[in-house]
Amino acid sequence: MQWMFEQIQGVTNGGATAVPQVQSAHSTNILGAVFSGTATVAAGLFTTLVVLFYLLVSGETFMRRLVEILPRFAEKRQAVELSIDIERNISVYLISITLINVVVGVLTIGVMWICGVANPLLWGVIAFVLNFVPILGPMVGVVLFLMASVLSLGVTWWALLPVGLYFLIHVIEGEIVTPMLMARRFTINPVAVILALIFWYWKWGVSGAILVVPMLAITKIVCDSLRPLRALGHILEG
Repeated sequence: MQWMFEQIQGVTNGGATAVPQVQSAHSTNILGAVFSGTATVAAGLFTTLVVLFYLLVSGETFMRRLVEILPRFAEKRQAVELSIDIERNISVYLISITLINVVVGVLTIGVMWICGVANPLLWGVIAFVLNFVPILGPMVGVVLFLMASVLSLGVTWWALLPVGLYFLIHVIEGEIVTPMLMARRFTINPVAVILALIFWYWKWGVSGAILVVPMLAITKIVCDSLRPLRALGHILEG
């Protein structure tokens, strides 16, 4: 990163030598922010994994308790059918989006390898993970891949090629492939996705951003199944 700052400083100053102390200060500040942010993200992901693990382990117990406290048989049956519907739809969503993201990661590996960017496997894995976060993930990916391209290829126009190809992959995936495969099952209002993304990223960080779409999908399924909440489900529909 320090080398990249020196290259950019040299271009903007017409080849003048950069001041080492200033570059070292910039590098130290940015690296400190990167390591601090990484620790925060890791802590949030660990907390989310722990909560999800215990929810999966205790999910059947919660379902039994819910059925026991409902007064009428029709309500008990509706609760069971609703839980089965949620489980089936969320399973299909997670499997489908994971397969799509695997393809995005493989294509990103190919792009980085062809363009000569170092560590293409690393960037493919990053693209795979970031694609679970709607909207915000690909935006972060563009910035990261631009930095990786500059570090590997230098401050040249050629460094924009890997970023442009990654953006093209994301456009094809986000605008054509995913809507074609998921539209029948998950049609959620994009405005609701953006608002939920902002809220849950503020509450839970990266973990909340990853869980935005599944939580919205669960909310919509529940609203569509309960008559008093069908208006809200209609608003959430894309």
